[in-house]
Amino acid sequence: MNFASDNVFGVDPRILEAMVAVNAGSMPSYGYDDLTRQAEAALNEVFGREVDSFLVLSGTAANGLGLSAATPPYGAIFCHVDAHIAVDECNSPELFTGGAKILGLREPGGKITPGAVECALAGFIRGEHDPKPATISLTQASELGTVYSPDEVAAFGALCRAKGMRLHMDGARFANAVAALGCAPADITWKAGVDVLTFGATKNGAMALEAVIFFDKALAHDFKYRRMRGGQLLSKGRFLAAQMLAYLKDGLWLDNARHANRMAALLGEGLLRFPGVRLAVPVEANEAFPILPKPLIDRLKAAGGVFYEWQAALADADRPGAGEAMVRFVCSYATREEDVRAFLAAAR
Repeated sequence: MNFASDNVFGVDPRILEAMVAVNAGSMPSYGYDDLTRQAEAALNEVFGREVDSFLVLSGTAANGLGLSAATPPYGAIFCHVDAHIAVDECNSPELFTGGAKILGLREPGGKITPGAVECALAGFIRGEHDPKPATISLTQASELGTVYSPDEVAAFGALCRAKGMRLHMDGARFANAVAALGCAPADITWKAGVDVLTFGATKNGAMALEAVIFFDKALAHDFKYRRMRGGQLLSKGRFLAAQMLAYLKDGLWLDNARHANRMAALLGEGLLRFPGVRLAVPVEANEAFPILPKPLIDRLKAAGGVFYEWQAALADADRPGAGEAMVRFVCSYATREEDVRAFLAAAR
C-alpha cells in the first residue's frame, strides 16, 4: 500500500525488455544511432509535427536545461510557488540558466493564472534594476494533481506573445494530463503557444528518461552543447532511445497514465465515503490530496500505508483545521487495484 510517489515502483516490463533487446552487439554512441533517430521520429508523430527533441536522464536536468534555452541569466521565470522548479530542484534552474530568478506565485489549487502573472509584471517598473521578465513555466499536471485545459494553456501562450516572453511546460506527469483531458498532445503544447516542454517518462514506467522538446526550433539551435555541458549526453544513448520507443509504442504511455489516474480516482472517491474526510482539490490526474483527521493518518500508517503529509497553497476554505492534515497519495502504472481496496478497507 505504497502511495508515496510514482517513483517508488520499478520499470514497466515492456520498457525493460526493450532495453535488454538493445544490449547485445554494438551501436554508434552519443545518440548517433538509428534508434535515437527512430525515437525522434516517434515524438514527431506524438505531437503531429516536426519538433527538435533531446533525450536526457532526469526531469531536473530537463527543466533546468530547457529553461536555460528560453531564459537569459538576467531573466525572471514566473511559476507556481509550489512548482518543482521552485522548491524541489535545488537551484538547478538557476544553475543552468546562469542565474535567472525564479518568482513563485501563490495561488490555490496548484495552478497559476495569467492574471496573477500580469499582476506581478505590473511591479516591474525599475528597468534594468529588475530581472527581465522572460519565461512562464506551467506544471502539467500540477504539483497538486490539477490539470491546465487547452484554453488555460492558450491564455498563457497569448500573454507570452504579447509580452515577448517564452512559455515552458514542466511535463513530468504530462501523460497523466493528456489522459485526464482526453485531448491530443498538440492541443496543450504547441497549438496553445508552448515553446519548450519537458516530456516526462520516468514517473510513468521508464527507468530514467525525459525528453526536452522544442516547438520553437530557434531555441534548440545550440541545445546539443547545453546538454553536453550539463552532463546529460549519455554515451550509450541507445538505452534512452529504446526506452522512448517502447514507451510510445501502441500508446503504452497513455495506457499507463490512464491506469494511474483511475487508481487515484478510486482512492479519492473511496476516502470521501468516510466521515471527517474531504478533498483539498479535485482528483484530476494520478494524485489525491485528502484532508484527514490526524488519528486516522496515524492508524493508516500503522496499518502499512505509505504516504506523506503535505503542505501546499490552498484556498482558505480548503485548508486543514485543528486536528487535521492534508496528505498526498500518488498512484502509478504499477499501483494495483487490490492495494487501493485494501487501503480503503484499512481506513474503514
